[in-house]
Amino acid sequence: MLKKPIGKSTQSIWAGEQEHELYERSTQVPVVHSVSFAYKDIDTWQKVALEEAEGHIYSRNTNPTVRAFEDKVKELEGAQSATSFASGMSAISNTLATLLRPGDRIVSIKDSYGGTNVIFNEFLPPLNIEVCLCETGDYEQIESQISYGCAVLYLETPTNPTIKITDIKRLSSAAKKVGAIVVVDNTFATPINQNPLKLGADIVLHSASKYLGGHADALGGVICGNKELVKKVYHYREINGAALSPMDAYSLLRGMKTLKLRVERQNESAMTIARYLQNHPMIEQVNYPGLESHPGHKVAKKQMSGGYGGMLSFTVKGGLGAIKMFLPRLKYAHMAANLGCVETVVGPPLTTSHVECSAEERAAAGIPEGLVRYSTGIEDVEDLIDDLEQALVVIS
Repeated sequence: MLKKPIGKSTQSIWAGEQEHELYERSTQVPVVHSVSFAYKDIDTWQKVALEEAEGHIYSRNTNPTVRAFEDKVKELEGAQSATSFASGMSAISNTLATLLRPGDRIVSIKDSYGGTNVIFNEFLPPLNIEVCLCETGDYEQIESQISYGCAVLYLETPTNPTIKITDIKRLSSAAKKVGAIVVVDNTFATPINQNPLKLGADIVLHSASKYLGGHADALGGVICGNKELVKKVYHYREINGAALSPMDAYSLLRGMKTLKLRVERQNESAMTIARYLQNHPMIEQVNYPGLESHPGHKVAKKQMSGGYGGMLSFTVKGGLGAIKMFLPRLKYAHMAANLGCVETVVGPPLTTSHVECSAEERAAAGIPEGLVRYSTGIEDVEDLIDDLEQALVVIS
């Protein structure tokens, strides 16, 4: 008899917490604040050090609290293995540094997160790594560039902050034909709404500081995939030193217990707010894949099985000047650089996702100065809409 798979909410609570014996029968994973781990004999110590036996040696490498977090994300993404990092950007940079060598070629899209674009535009070219950035959604262009050969295909869907959608299955198929490794940033979708490994990706990564933690109180990053690939990235990370701290791992673990509940609420509220904004006279455009008018709606409906996410963006009439008047009037939203937490968070790309980029670079990426990134919280959606209504009056 086939074992029935457990649900995402059950995974969010129990995954990573039953596989290993917890301290003194505690019901919660403890914070193991220890740099190193002691052994009574050299032989056992050596076996653990050589990964021939279970255990930990040094927290830059592995740690019990961190391992529980990694195991939880691994289960939610349906992966063989996972390894964590000090931040989402360290997950991205360490992964790319592991997979790319001088003379290699990487294909990606123009709409990736600003920090990722800095790696593409500033850090990789001096290493003699060719970077090809394609128009997001132009599948013929992307597939053509893949066909020329590449070591890595890097995707982000939905994109930050333009909320564009990319067909993971289609492009993964094209990448496999040339032997490329497919990496997908799944931060905006979360494992609740989308599982890229099931669609053909080789590595899925998250900025755990966002939806996974969900409370804006812990920095972290994580990647998942097959054991061989993850082990390679882990080896680079353990020497590079970008380790997740046990305290942050604990905070992320605690936050993840409510991941499905939070994301379901944010999915629902974001859809309601997107529909409201779509009909507001001061809003030029709303970017949300749940709307049938969104160019990527059909693809999103196919690959985002859980929902369309809590992130949306919209363009305000009057541009940046209007944003400077409108956003400070919001009572139930932080103007901050974070996203994916229980509170609603707003901001323009020039101070959030693409703060590292010039106005010209933002324009080249198709990001208007009048764009607002809106991370929907778990507040009562009626209050969020009333708040938007009263704030938009100032520019009406």
